[in-house]
Amino acid sequence: MPDARLVSVDDHVQIAPDAVKQNLPRTLHEEFDAAVAKMAADAAAHLGGKTFAVDVTWQHEAAGRAGYRDARARLADMDRDGLDASVIYSELSAFRVFPRMRAGRQTAARAFNETLAEFAAADPKRLMVAYQLSLDDVGAAVKEIHRLAAQGARVIHLPNYPSELGLPDYHDRIYDPLWSAFSETGIPVHHHLGNSNAMWDLFRRDPTPQAGIYNAMNQMALGENIGFWILPGTLARFPQLKVVIVESGLGWVPFYLATLDRRAKGPFDFPELDELPSFYFHRQMYLTFFDDELGLRLRHALGVENILWSSDYPHPDTTWPHSREVIERQFAGVPADEREKILSGNARKLYGL
Repeated sequence: MPDARLVSVDDHVQIAPDAVKQNLPRTLHEEFDAAVAKMAADAAAHLGGKTFAVDVTWQHEAAGRAGYRDARARLADMDRDGLDASVIYSELSAFRVFPRMRAGRQTAARAFNETLAEFAAADPKRLMVAYQLSLDDVGAAVKEIHRLAAQGARVIHLPNYPSELGLPDYHDRIYDPLWSAFSETGIPVHHHLGNSNAMWDLFRRDPTPQAGIYNAMNQMALGENIGFWILPGTLARFPQLKVVIVESGLGWVPFYLATLDRRAKGPFDFPELDELPSFYFHRQMYLTFFDDELGLRLRHALGVENILWSSDYPHPDTTWPHSREVIERQFAGVPADEREKILSGNARKLYGL
């Protein structure tokens, strides 16, 4: 029997800074432009003069699709691939822009979120855009969570590494009102795979043409996020809080969780935890993948209910428009009830679809 229509928990949209400025007071345009330019300059500095030697003769089928920017075209591409709904992340990491502004950070955050809402307006039930917050003022961020929730938001995307933005790490009690707001609204926290300052040194040292060593390590670097949420006790203190780790893949995580559990039994001490670390992962965390046959074989170690599928449209790794074929290959031997949960059921429950 064919699957019900799929739910992808990791796709992308290109939001242009000029589109954000249309929702931003003119008095902040110059400062916003300067912050975007500073973000780009800082990113270039991390590269250290090195570039990706991309084979320009290779093109994936999703490259250049109008659905990257246009919501109606995106819905058509979703229909072509059998997607009922999609969680969509902006390529513009706006939360890297806000801290580079001197003033107007919260205003800029709201303008960015309004721009995302305009994209989703074509079909808000199917286009679940990942809104972003400016965390320099926790009280204002809490108000923005409640404002977004009242408008039907189901996804909020937070920076992976707040310390890189000059902010405390998430175990700091300063964020407790934020976690209460997420818990009360039922909106999960989302962390998407991204570049971290700690990984740039590896990128610069990587001798392979496409930085293959660096790129293979990026997913596993998300173990930092899993560890920071669990081990200092934040998830233990907020048992209703849900956290989605996006584009992590699956296969490496059972080993990581087993390592944490083994060390929690001794000689490591995690005084905020009453249970083994894996307990909090299974209760409150989720992982996304698009092509990970090994990880699916380890699905019971992860928890079938903790796994979410994605198509990663329109990035080079995307399964679009062949998601069904890729699914058939990966899910050979997976029981129908588990398959349904991973491909759509878990996401429908998490996002109230």
